[in-house]
Amino acid sequence: MNGIPPSSAPPSITLSPTWLHRVLDSARTRLGMEVAWMSTFAEGTQRIRAASGELDAMHVREGMEPSLEGSYCVRVLSGQLPPVVTAARRNPRTRDLPVTAELGIGSYVGAPVRAPDGRPIGMLCCLSRDDGAQLDGAASRTLELLADLISDRLAEPAPPPPADPGERVRAVLAEGAVVTHVQPVVELATGATVAYEALARFPDVAGGPAELFSDAALAGLGGELEELAARAALAVAPRLPAGRPLGVNLSPQALLRPSVTELLLAHRHLDLGVEVTEHSPVEDYDALVAVLGVLRAAGVLLAVDDAGAGYASLRHVLRLQPDVIKLDIALVAGVHTDLARRALVAAMVGFAAATGARLVAEGVEEAAEAATLRELGVEFAQGHLYGRPAPLL
Repeated sequence: MNGIPPSSAPPSITLSPTWLHRVLDSARTRLGMEVAWMSTFAEGTQRIRAASGELDAMHVREGMEPSLEGSYCVRVLSGQLPPVVTAARRNPRTRDLPVTAELGIGSYVGAPVRAPDGRPIGMLCCLSRDDGAQLDGAASRTLELLADLISDRLAEPAPPPPADPGERVRAVLAEGAVVTHVQPVVELATGATVAYEALARFPDVAGGPAELFSDAALAGLGGELEELAARAALAVAPRLPAGRPLGVNLSPQALLRPSVTELLLAHRHLDLGVEVTEHSPVEDYDALVAVLGVLRAAGVLLAVDDAGAGYASLRHVLRLQPDVIKLDIALVAGVHTDLARRALVAAMVGFAAATGARLVAEGVEEAAEAATLRELGVEFAQGHLYGRPAPLL
């Protein structure tokens, strides 16, 4: 197998999924590429353990097992291809390879992930549909550095698993160990802050909020953890400037808890909004609509989060008739270069205008994205371009 031990079994992957996806996001962002993945080798195949980016566009998915023999990876490891491939559809060494057409590869960068004894046990790869004119030796060195980082992490002994998914959740609930960060929502025309979103952070918990909320859901403690986060958010709300509402993220299941409704009503004197997230399917829309009706009658605004991310969020928009619709980052990222995204955003602008809802674009990171959103009629935005989540000073 040209330097790859054919009998190598795939190693036991102990990397945090959140950490690994962060590395993949960093790789493709720094190289300006569309897809990044980390794979491990098995008998004649490589299994894609984690992937990030425009996966559908390049026919990539986590868990797929493409042939190793026909891959760029095996050719890079054997020296038949350099670690950086540009203009792949015109390059005589790659244009006739089936994988070039199957994945639509225009450019590629690869670096081996190695076991402690130096054996290649997988690859860190970045791919794009374009020719990759920006890629050079620095791109190869960047990916090699990140691949070495993964290799080092794989060599570390795996931490012992918690006794049960709810162990650390119960510890957080007992200690009230949550910190509220806020992120501004701005008016695109002026850049002025018009509202804030509250985001829960758990400084003493490894893996980040997403993993902790996932553990909470598995342990049947999701509602309790969301309520703790909501209490912390409401505690900082009085410190915000007047006239700038604070959005509190709550799932439909949490909103159906009487204690959460009572909590929000007890703070009705504040400028508040509820951002409905979609942690799990809504089983009783009538009950949810009834609860939200009580809150809205008390002056609490309603926003639907992550609109356009999937069927559930669009169903929320249709059934709940929110005051605010927040466009998912998947529609916003790259909107200035993608006609399909522009068309979808334009459609949402029209829908919001027809229903009287305000439209907020989430995840705005580039000035070009903001300019395009303004041209399309989006009035409000949120993202790192305008401010990262941070604690109130």
